[in-house]
Amino acid sequence: MSKREDQRIAALAKKNAEKVIPPRRDRAAQFDSTLRQKPEDEEAETKRLFKDMKRREF
Repeated sequence: MSKREDQRIAALAKKNAEKVIPPRRDRAAQFDSTLRQKPEDEEAETKRLFKDMKRREF
């Protein structure tokens, strides 16, 4: 490749690296207000429960 092509590719790579993709929102919740929203603390409770279960022997 020529030096010019290398520069062009480097410029394109830099341009693409600068693009920021925003996180996707839950579209279903946006259109259907009857859907249950998951509280953040529920995830912590689930992790604690499974950690407890791993310690037990059945």
